[in-house]
Amino acid sequence: MLNSLYEKAIAKRGFIHDFESETNPEDLLEGRWFDRDIKESSDDFIIAAGDGSFNKKKFLTTNFCAVGAESIIYDGEIKKIDDSDIFDIGHVSFLDEILGNYMAIYELKCALRAIKEYNVDYYMFDGSILGDLQNAFPRGAKLPDKIRNNLDDSLRNEFERRLKINRYGLTFPEIQDSLKLIELPRSENSNKQEEYNLHLASIEKIILLKEILQYRKKIISISKTSSDNSLFHWNIPDIAFLDKNTKKQGISLIKNDFKVYEKAPFPYYNDFFKSLTFTIFYVRLQDNKNVLKVELPYRASKQEVFRIIEKINVLSVQGYPYLLNKAHNDVVITDRNIRELLKIAKIYETTNREVMSW
Repeated sequence: MLNSLYEKAIAKRGFIHDFESETNPEDLLEGRWFDRDIKESSDDFIIAAGDGSFNKKKFLTTNFCAVGAESIIYDGEIKKIDDSDIFDIGHVSFLDEILGNYMAIYELKCALRAIKEYNVDYYMFDGSILGDLQNAFPRGAKLPDKIRNNLDDSLRNEFERRLKINRYGLTFPEIQDSLKLIELPRSENSNKQEEYNLHLASIEKIILLKEILQYRKKIISISKTSSDNSLFHWNIPDIAFLDKNTKKQGISLIKNDFKVYEKAPFPYYNDFFKSLTFTIFYVRLQDNKNVLKVELPYRASKQEVFRIIEKINVLSVQGYPYLLNKAHNDVVITDRNIRELLKIAKIYETTNREVMSW
């Protein structure tokens, strides 16, 4: 079979072509992209960055999962905080969604600790908080009736109380026990258990997003990829369009009118989230390097944007923030790491794929 695929690759050489349009790219860039020398700020400030990761190993009866996050703070010297754990999670179709929510919780808790414990002036997230809010609701499992019937102030207050006490790990398992939300033992219905876990984790994430956004003037979200094309309305994402058609340092048109468009109401703080306005723009910090998408969770002026870019540029290497790059490299959980964790934890289970090596 592989040989036939090689033959197809030879026959279809170059079959992915550049997208074409009747519109001249230079015309689209006019007024939307500005070549500009980007300086480095001379101000004194404390900046931090964070990232998260998860990975898993599938066994016949369960999944071995590892999740973690790290924040790196620079206040004249590098400091780190992290949090992580390993779990076993049953076979469910929404496993990656569960782990993604767990990872987000760890990332947000590390970020809050960095901001509060180190008096951080700016905190860089890898990704998009606006995107998190626009995908805040679980897609892979329906909301269990018992959680729906308990979505009141008492549940929110219990979450908030416990989150103030413990800034580490996952809080929602304690909520399950204290409010007796789940009556089925895990061994009896694993799928139902994980539906509860997914929705309770999403509630914990929403509460943490509300808390981190109390510090929104400190928050900077940075992405190397994005599917958004609201700037050029072309047939490829804006970030790809800019990467293809520009090479110099510069900045795009600044748009500061983005709102959370999630149709369903949030279970908590709905008015707060729906009232937020986000500023989004693209920037290249160094000639011929990657274009970055930057998102600020407030309506920023042009002067504020330029000041923030100059601060980001102070600790950037090859056109990308060094702290974000280091956090990513530190936190990534590889397949090799998973094998080492299994060995250390003395977990030996069959995957039923061992027969492939006979």
